Amino acid sequence: MPGKVTSLEVAERAGVSRSAVSRVFTPGASVSEKTAQKVRQAASELGYRPNVLARSLLTGKSRIVGLVVAYLDNHFYPSVLEKLSNALQARGYHVLVFMASEIDDDLDRVTQEILDYQVDALVLASVPLSSDMVERCEGLGVPVVLFNRRQETGRGTSVTSNNREGGRLAAELFLRTGHTRIAHLAGSGEASTQRDREAGFLEGLQAGGVALAERAVGGFDRARTREAARAMFGKPDRPDAVFSANDVMAFLTMDVLRFELGLRVPEDVAVIGFDDVPEAAWPSYDLTTLRQDADAMVAATVGALMQVMVNGADTMDSVELPVRLMERGSTRGV
Repeated sequence: MPGKVTSLEVAERAGVSRSAVSRVFTPGASVSEKTAQKVRQAASELGYRPNVLARSLLTGKSRIVGLVVAYLDNHFYPSVLEKLSNALQARGYHVLVFMASEIDDDLDRVTQEILDYQVDALVLASVPLSSDMVERCEGLGVPVVLFNRRQETGRGTSVTSNNREGGRLAAELFLRTGHTRIAHLAGSGEASTQRDREAGFLEGLQAGGVALAERAVGGFDRARTREAARAMFGKPDRPDAVFSANDVMAFLTMDVLRFELGLRVPEDVAVIGFDDVPEAAWPSYDLTTLRQDADAMVAATVGALMQVMVNGADTMDSVELPVRLMERGSTRGV
């Protein structure tokens, strides 16, 4: 097998210094376009590949951001993953993705594994982190951003939408369009997003003088959501409107209503979701929902990370972004 090509050989072929070769292959480093072209041509001719891991040992920076996600069934998260990866790559960073359940022990284990890769930062997408692990990350100098989730203890940096306001907007729309038996299909009780959305929804109903008619738990799970929808609507005194904790559960509910129970949306049951994933605008669903601005959430996340990793700030600011009600055909017109 041929020997491994070194940066010194590339420098000699290109007629530049070894440090110039290093700058060419270091994201964000200053180097002239003429020098960069010569170095890349020499590297291509020799078959040279920069050793990113070796560089990280010298600099103490891996330029890797760890991303922990619990599930990708919610179509909101694959889109976020793509946007986050692109935004970080544009700044010379790469994303290392790990999957975990929402069980604390499992999440802490996965987080420890990802820390072993010497990541420069962590983003936790809709999963919590124990206080012990928060302290460990802080002790290691690894900034952590909770994406679409906040820590109940108030510790840590979070980037969320105004979930409480979204819940209130859903309630106000149902009341404004004349519904009286209004239900809520909840997600996981462990999720701060679920609790905030439901709290806002109940506040909106209370302000309008209407009590919640029924509540069921879908748990962000497909089978459980279908079962909950059948039980909730397969009876004479069924609700005439339902607010679902996310779009995917709203889609599943609409499928049960229309194709299993023979009910019409919105004439018999109006449905509101949350997230505004691309499928929500498809004619087959035409779902009224609360839009989370994924672009703004990703920009806020990357901005918070850059505060620490690039600008050297000691802390990051939490961000709560507004939501927007997208009225479509799954709810009645005024």
